[in-house]
Amino acid sequence: MYIMSNKKEGVIYIGFSGNFKQRLIQHKKKYSKGFVNKYNLNKLVYYEQFETPLEAIKREKQIKKWNRAWKINLINDFNPDWNDLSYFFEIKID
Repeated sequence: MYIMSNKKEGVIYIGFSGNFKQRLIQHKKKYSKGFVNKYNLNKLVYYEQFETPLEAIKREKQIKKWNRAWKINLINDFNPDWNDLSYFFEIKID
């Protein structure tokens, strides 16, 4: 489960992927013409890892129901400067 953004307290996208590294590369290379690409959400600002896909989906749905302030607080607690955390996953985009 992950959250993408374009800047501190900017537009946010909450997603889930069974192949997170590949999905992150797709977001970074703007493969799809969806929400992430439309708003240039190029920074991984939050993530959680789970043992099973079901757990991750449950958490994703839970956070999506939260109001914006709670989502912002979650990110701020984890990553106060809203740095791009994709380097933890050795993502390199040419």
